[in-house]
Parts: sequence; C-alpha cells; structure tokens
Amino acid sequence: MKKLITLLSLVLLAAAVQAQRYAIVDTRYILDKMPAYKEAQAKLDKISQDWQKEIDGKQAALDKMYKDYEAEQVMLSEELRKKREDEIFLREKEVRDLQRKRFGFEGDLFKQRQELVKPVQDKVYTAIQKIAAARMYDFILDKSEGITVIFADPKLDKSEDVLRELGVK
Repeated sequence: MKKLITLLSLVLLAAAVQAQRYAIVDTRYILDKMPAYKEAQAKLDKISQDWQKEIDGKQAALDKMYKDYEAEQVMLSEELRKKREDEIFLREKEVRDLQRKRFGFEGDLFKQRQELVKPVQDKVYTAIQKIAAARMYDFILDKSEGITVIFADPKLDKSEDVLRELGVK
C-alpha cells in the first residue's frame, strides 16, 4: 500500500511538473546581436573614456603638484607649507569626488547607461513577455548571468498565500 501511494505521488508530481512549461533565453546573446544595443554600448564606452581622460588629467596635475611640493617643502615657511598641503588635499578631494560623480554608485555613467541601454533591454523583456503569453510559458529563465527568472506567470505567485500563513495582511 505504501509503495502504491509513493508511486501515485511520483506520477502526480511528474504530471504537475510537465504541466508547467519552461523556456530558457540568453539575454546577453540577444543584446549582443542587436544593433541598437551595440550603438548604446559604443556611446557609453566613448563617454567613459572621455571621463577617464578628464580624471587622469586632474590626477596627473595633482601628482605634479605633490612632487613640486615635496621638492620645495624644506624651503617653505610653515605657513606656506600648510597652505600648499591644504591645496593638495583639496585637489585630491576634487579628484575623488569627480571619480565618484562619474563612475560611482548611481553616478553619471549609471545614469547614461539607464538612458541609453535600458530602452533596448525593455524591448527585449517586452518581446520575452509576448512570447511567454503567446506560447503559454509559466517560466522563462535567463541563463546569461546565472539562472534568473525573468518571466513568471502571475498565477503561480504564492506570495499572498505565504503572507496569509504568516498572519501578515
């Protein structure tokens, strides 16, 4: 009897798994094939290079300022030494701030990427959702950067059930 129940359970589980339809896509591959994405990426690369040159120029000027200070330090009065150190410190802060502004978390490069690349990504995700709906897929997984669910049929979402089980409204 126990074997029959186990066998029946396995058959039902297999049927349930087969009832759900899955698909896998590689969004990195798809994006790399899209001319609009290549153009956006090329613009981002150019912008990034220009900003890096700007930062490198300011860093080179700072390095020269520091070397000049080291060479002249012994000949400077205490007041002038302090003034030059403050000036160097201020320039270092400016370079760090510029670098953070351009390349930091939610910096200018992030914003440019959102502006240039996100519309292309949105087109891909919209196409994936259309395919999922037309072919009645329950899940579509993205294999480009680890397995990620990029589409799931909302009727399979059991989050509300979990909240009810936890007593959360």
